Amino acid sequence: MILEPVRPIQLSEIQEARKRIAKTIVRTPLIRLELGPEFPDIRLKLENLQPINAYKLRGAANAVALLPDSERERGVWTISAGNAGQGVAYAARQAGVPCAVVVIETAPKSKLERMCALGAKLIPVSYDVAWKALEERSFPGAEGTFIHPFDDNNFIAGHGTMGLEILEDAPDAR
Repeated sequence: MILEPVRPIQLSEIQEARKRIAKTIVRTPLIRLELGPEFPDIRLKLENLQPINAYKLRGAANAVALLPDSERERGVWTISAGNAGQGVAYAARQAGVPCAVVVIETAPKSKLERMCALGAKLIPVSYDVAWKALEERSFPGAEGTFIHPFDDNNFIAGHGTMGLEILEDAPDAR
C-alpha cells in the first residue's frame, strides 16, 4: 500500500497553528554557525530546547489541540520509535487527554522511558507490524483518535511554525 500525499498546507493553517500551540512549545532561537568568512551563512534552529528536545512537539501539539471534546475523552494514539511519540504524549498530558503509543520494539530505551514518564501507555511491536498499522491507521488495542506521526495535515502545519520563526529571525534567508 502506498500512502497518498498530504495536500499542500496553507499559510493560514500554519499561522493558526502558531497561535494554538504557543503555550505548549518554546519559541526556539535561530543562531548563526560561525565557521569563518570563507563559509556560507549557516543558521541553526535550536529545536533541542523544546520540552521533548525535538521539533515533533509542534505538530503533536497542534493535532491534539484540534481534537473536538468528544474525541478528547477517548484519548489519542500514535506510532513512533521516539520523538513523535514523545510529542504526542507531552501534548496529550498537557491537554489532559489519555495517550497510547504503538512503539517499535527496537526503539532506544531512553525514548521509551520518556514516553512512559509523560504518561503514555506503550504497546511494543515489530517494525513490520508498526508500518502496517501506519498504513491502515488502526491497531487492535489502541483506542481513541489516531494521530499520524508524519502524514497528517495538522501535524505538518504545526511543524510549519518553525518556518514562520525562521522568516522572522532571518528575513534575508533564502
